[in-house]
Amino acid sequence: MSNSENVTPETYVVSAGRPAPEHDAPVNPPIVLSSTFRGSVPVDPVNDKVYARFNNPTWEGFEEIVAGLEGASEPGLSFASGMAAIASVLDLVPVGSTILMPKHAYMASVTIAEDLRRRGIAELVRLDIEDTDSVIEAMRAAATDAGMSAENVDYSAPKVLLWLESPTNPMLEVADLPTVLAEARKLGVVSAVDNTFASPLLQQPLKLGADVVVHSATKYLAGHSDVLLGVTATSNRALYEAMLHHRTTNGAIPGPFESWLALRGVRTLSLRVEKACENARFLAEKFQQHPAIREVRYPGLATDPGHERAAAQMSDFGSVLCVVLDADVEQTERVIDQLQVWTPATSLGGVESLVERRRRHGKEPASIPPSLVRLSVGIESADDLYEDFVRALAGLDK
Repeated sequence: MSNSENVTPETYVVSAGRPAPEHDAPVNPPIVLSSTFRGSVPVDPVNDKVYARFNNPTWEGFEEIVAGLEGASEPGLSFASGMAAIASVLDLVPVGSTILMPKHAYMASVTIAEDLRRRGIAELVRLDIEDTDSVIEAMRAAATDAGMSAENVDYSAPKVLLWLESPTNPMLEVADLPTVLAEARKLGVVSAVDNTFASPLLQQPLKLGADVVVHSATKYLAGHSDVLLGVTATSNRALYEAMLHHRTTNGAIPGPFESWLALRGVRTLSLRVEKACENARFLAEKFQQHPAIREVRYPGLATDPGHERAAAQMSDFGSVLCVVLDADVEQTERVIDQLQVWTPATSLGGVESLVERRRRHGKEPASIPPSLVRLSVGIESADDLYEDFVRALAGLDK
């Protein structure tokens, strides 16, 4: 099955990316452990395998599924990590370019953009993505300075790149993606959306107007905290070829075994995401009532600033929420240490529930409250997760 439009996403993640339906064919694709492939005719660097840095059949099933879920017309491209996938987009900008990026975003993405700024390659402009008017104003200013329009875009070397997360990491701010992305297209601004927090089951930015989508496949797609992998999806041929060139020349390729694990993991994506979202909604609503919790950030709450936007452009609200404890740093860390069901760790999107005080990372901006705790909700019993957290919060009174 190669057409995701014929079936629901729940069926597609199970049915796609499998060998041709021939007699005695394996149900699952085999792992191909070869560093080189036979050939004697002139090389097609886009379509031929040639060498393991070019391609490997083991990648193809996973790439097919992600591209299909995102609605991409070009094949997906998998990478050695989420950061390798992110770099394949950010590194395209030429000298004198401008990168527009949310004020709250994944800190490693910001680090790449800051490195490009420090080296004199690109100007970095930080955005409040909840303020749509200011985002559009920043895009217009950058496009005008670069002499950009919809008619003169070089997608392989974008002079103005809009980098978005929605919801953002970790503040869970929600951008008005249809409005912002439509304006970017008019201005000749190339747009990229890190869709890791939503997964392609809940949000498809390409359909909302984005030029390229990026995922840390380590998170929801693979889903079991045992794979380091990234993936991109686009319907723009020039962007596809530029990212493929970046992957090939930089050697940012996934291992066959990691790709096989990711394909196995994505088969249960719909079940895992559905359960995790259900748990997150339950916890967000319960935590709102707890006196030791000063604030709950979750787009699924009707009181959340991003709720209406998220409801309009997402099919569910994700399974990451943040709580700001009525506590100092030492007390917050003590609460985390007392948890037994939750696992203190840096990641998200796995079957297990993870918890982390985000400001423990020195590069997180000061605008993130010191007692803000990011919760990646897994598929355990929601009651067990809640009771475990309540028991840990009880320690604040001691």
